[in-house]
Amino acid sequence: MHFKRAEPADVDRLVDLVQSAYRGDASRAGWTTEADLLDGQRVDADMVRSAIEQSTVLIDDDGAACCQLERRDGYAYFGMFAVDPARQGQHRGRSLLAEAERYARDEWGAGELRMTVIVQREDLIAWYVRRGYARTGEVSPFPYGDERFGRPRRDDLAFETLTKKLG
Repeated sequence: MHFKRAEPADVDRLVDLVQSAYRGDASRAGWTTEADLLDGQRVDADMVRSAIEQSTVLIDDDGAACCQLERRDGYAYFGMFAVDPARQGQHRGRSLLAEAERYARDEWGAGELRMTVIVQREDLIAWYVRRGYARTGEVSPFPYGDERFGRPRRDDLAFETLTKKLG
């Protein structure tokens, strides 16, 4: 599997990919769905365009998986991770996560990769833990009222920070 940096021409494809992996009935074909937690959009074209312009968005060679990496003070942040629900279970996500870790370490010299995951997603958190990520116990609130991130179906959503030392 090969990866490249996404370009502005990839915006629409990436919006569709991320949306299909997390929201609506299409997302239920995979295990990463948030459809029981949130309605509405996960990302829009402006958000993806901004990510491509201001950070690094990696995409696999056939457009079935993507992620975003941001350089931050002392670490790299991992987000916008999505795999086409019809192609989940083929190690695409695992391969892309490994590439993101390599990229952050080798290209930026980052010693740590951090991410946030909705605390109610115990299955997803467990998947990251099996790949060497540690739960920090650091919890931040969900951005209720900002429909750019979706419309919550429950009132107790929050994010937990996970971290992994690179190198």
